[in-house]
Amino acid sequence: MKNSSRFILNRAVFYLFTLWAAITINFLVPRMMKGDPVTAYMNKYRGQLSPEAEHAIRTLFGLDKDTSLWQQYLDYWGLLLRGDLGRSFSNGLTPVGDVIAVALPWSIGLVGLATVLSFLVGTVTGAVVGWRRGSRADVIVPITTFFSTVPYFWLGLIAIAVFSSTLGWFPASHAYDKGSSPEFSLDFIGQVIAHGALPLITILIASLGGWILGMRNMMLTVLDEDYVTVAQAKGMPNSRVLWRYAARNAVLPQLSSFALSIGFIVSGTIVMELVFSYPGVGKMLLDATAAKDYPLMQGLFLIITLAVLCANILADIAHAILDPRTRQSEA
Repeated sequence: MKNSSRFILNRAVFYLFTLWAAITINFLVPRMMKGDPVTAYMNKYRGQLSPEAEHAIRTLFGLDKDTSLWQQYLDYWGLLLRGDLGRSFSNGLTPVGDVIAVALPWSIGLVGLATVLSFLVGTVTGAVVGWRRGSRADVIVPITTFFSTVPYFWLGLIAIAVFSSTLGWFPASHAYDKGSSPEFSLDFIGQVIAHGALPLITILIASLGGWILGMRNMMLTVLDEDYVTVAQAKGMPNSRVLWRYAARNAVLPQLSSFALSIGFIVSGTIVMELVFSYPGVGKMLLDATAAKDYPLMQGLFLIITLAVLCANILADIAHAILDPRTRQSEA
């Protein structure tokens, strides 16, 4: 009990410090760049806005030149604690939170589902291939690894050319039909599934190789351990030895990689969303960078950071549950 409490305390302190550092860097980076977002915004309306308007905009965005950097930092924290991420220049000064909320479900739905499926399918397949080492199942590894070496955008373009342009099985772009608007109906859900199927399958194919190879290699290491040999010597069924002993320990290193993948779901697969013109957070981040929309960039980076931290916390919890030695070593 004491070790568990110390483990939780150590991890809590670490993640709180990491969160503070990430937010501080997120605050400082735009202010260290040449110029500032207000200047970039004012240049679009040169001659149309008065100096008073510029001062009002700087005050709105917490970039008033008469305010010290320390006070801006405190004001930034105050806004964050109230859930205010600022306003987006490239979206008519719409609150950043509202802008991100529009794109976030699309990235989570597409990339999230693809990431979870690729992890589950790849891990299970890798465990079986590792268990049956030396059999015909080994051919799965080079095939899936080959697809993992092909860049996402090439797979996306090939998929569009074959399954959309030639065969006409799937739409080539967007998240739903043009002229439609998001609504909770069977017709709209069908459109979302049809438009998301091709990018999801593409991400799945491109991601499987890494999960299969990683799990297979860990299985080969675990199968030489004494506890696996003892379990087999006791006459336990192969399925129980495979999943209860070998796979349970072999999957531990996979969890860290999966945690990072889960965290970056929020950022989406930028290139893939660009190829399929999918309205996710990845494409939004690219558009915000091109438009020099610093408040939106800050908001997106902050959301991505929080997602990665939360995913790592979940990975630590999973490690502690599956391997009690983790709690003891950390404590």
